[in-house]
Amino acid sequence: MATTHEHIDGRLRAFIEAQPMFFTATAPLSGDGHVNLSPKGRVGTLVVIDEHTLAYLDFGGSGAETIAHVRENGRITLMWCSFSGAPNIVRVHGEGEAVFRDDPRWGELIALFGDADGPSARAVIVVRTRRITDVCGYAVPFMEYQGERTLHAEYFGRKSDEEFAEYCAKKEFIGTSLDGLPALPLPLPARTV
Repeated sequence: MATTHEHIDGRLRAFIEAQPMFFTATAPLSGDGHVNLSPKGRVGTLVVIDEHTLAYLDFGGSGAETIAHVRENGRITLMWCSFSGAPNIVRVHGEGEAVFRDDPRWGELIALFGDADGPSARAVIVVRTRRITDVCGYAVPFMEYQGERTLHAEYFGRKSDEEFAEYCAKKEFIGTSLDGLPALPLPLPARTV
């Protein structure tokens, strides 16, 4: 049975910050819309801002379903699984917001990520918690973490901001989602920081 927590601190915060990956889940309001589930990785791309707020970097490279869904309705769930050590699963159900490069809060938020920031950062997804739970992960298999994949950072590291904006403009399901919802603003706002 899940344990509900009032806030993220202590053991929960340490667990979240120690995981090399997490998952995001979102959905449109439409009953026949596409549910989106995405794995997220890259060290340093998720931060716990305070006891009720987390944020992660949204990078280019795939569609923009999460952005479209949080723009439409804000609903988002983040999940972390322990693949080593004690079995545990943590879920944060919350209200998500996509903060884009031209937002006045961009500079303050992007600074939270230090060296994890990269040229393909297109938004910061801020999540304000509504419900925080953890439950045993007895059925989650043990898996060995071998290290970070560097291909994404290397590929986009070779692109200028202008080249990245062109890449986004040409890619399908970036400006609108699979269900036709507004997603990433195009043309992609230039980085102010």
